[in-house]
Amino acid sequence: MSKDQVTPVLGSPDTTSTIAGDAFYYISTTQKTVAFLKPREIDRQVVAVYFDGNASVQQVAHYGLKDGIIVNYYKGETPARGKDINIIEQIFGNLANRGMFKDQRQTGASGIPGI
Repeated sequence: MSKDQVTPVLGSPDTTSTIAGDAFYYISTTQKTVAFLKPREIDRQVVAVYFDGNASVQQVAHYGLKDGIIVNYYKGETPARGKDINIIEQIFGNLANRGMFKDQRQTGASGIPGI
């Protein structure tokens, strides 16, 4: 089976490798989140299709969570602003944004407060 025949059967790979021959990796993970805690990976399935120099399938391997990290891929996590400040800073930041600590006197037509 060639590379061109693998893609219609399994779909496009999640990631590829060109080190020591070509390989396609198909990755599936299952995570569990409990309340406010960080998500925890409870299952991982990796199907690796290795190709030889002629672009034909040399080996197909199946890896699970117990096998460790087979593919070190970028998870694409973007840190949120709320994670780098504590709850007190968030509360006071919200109050300041609403104008509660600003000079709230009305300006008249002249642009000077109270006139």
